[in-house]
Amino acid sequence: MTARSVVRYGAYPTIMALVITGVSVAPSHGTPLAWLALWAAAGLFLVAWLERIVPFDARWQKRDLDFPADVAHAVVNLAVMHGAVLGFVVLREGTGWPKLWWPAEWPYLLQVLLAGAPLDLSLYAVHRLSHHYGFLWRLHSIHHSSRRLYWLNGERRHPLHAALMAGPGLLVLGILGAPAEVVAGWFAILAVHLAFQHANLDYSLGPVRYMLGVAELHRWHHRERFADAQVNFGEFWLVWDHLFGTFYQPQAPLGAIGIEGDPVPHRYGEQLIYPFERPDPQVRLATEDVSQGRDADV
Repeated sequence: MTARSVVRYGAYPTIMALVITGVSVAPSHGTPLAWLALWAAAGLFLVAWLERIVPFDARWQKRDLDFPADVAHAVVNLAVMHGAVLGFVVLREGTGWPKLWWPAEWPYLLQVLLAGAPLDLSLYAVHRLSHHYGFLWRLHSIHHSSRRLYWLNGERRHPLHAALMAGPGLLVLGILGAPAEVVAGWFAILAVHLAFQHANLDYSLGPVRYMLGVAELHRWHHRERFADAQVNFGEFWLVWDHLFGTFYQPQAPLGAIGIEGDPVPHRYGEQLIYPFERPDPQVRLATEDVSQGRDADV
């Protein structure tokens, strides 16, 4: 077996197994949140390194005008993610937030996976709504505007949209009484998975790709034509796409990615302001087409 084949079939399971193993022992450390952040950072580094060696598309290796903004998005959104977890601590420990039910007696890793379910459904639901409603789409369009896919795209999101996507799931977990370190454990796993989901890495999961939102299927969600991008919304699990009819198995070349007309600016500050400006006519009409049920077959 060649080195390329080892990376192709072993990269995702090996790195995710390492990250999940690191996450599983977080409670044994005095500073579990810092420990989780360290493992997430290590996973992100490995994905970034591997895509330089075995790229899916060599053209996507070249840095473009969006690269500084992509770095800023990653730094800000990972910080927002960490801040959301700390907010759990403040809400429950400082204000006596009520706890409805949480299986605190379960093994820590099982609790982490349980926490992932409402969060993943929340991400899917708001993600799909964001393709149907104008203002949500303008927030989300920043994520879709990249003309290439690589590991940093996983965090290329307007911070307000990132908060809206995770908000319902976090609210459910807060009501249930999920501990902050449990939520942080899932976010650590998710951060590395999202890097894989958008990675410019030639890897494959075989039949498992039908259940996990990895790059093999998610790339088709980033196709340039708006009507063609209404598929494979799942962030981690694709079970929601199967249940709600948005799963798509690619049967054609990928083609161009991004947004037709390239309406989104390239600088980070301009991208933050863009959703609040007058909508670009092309983006507005595309959103109206889908919301009125006129999207093309995919």
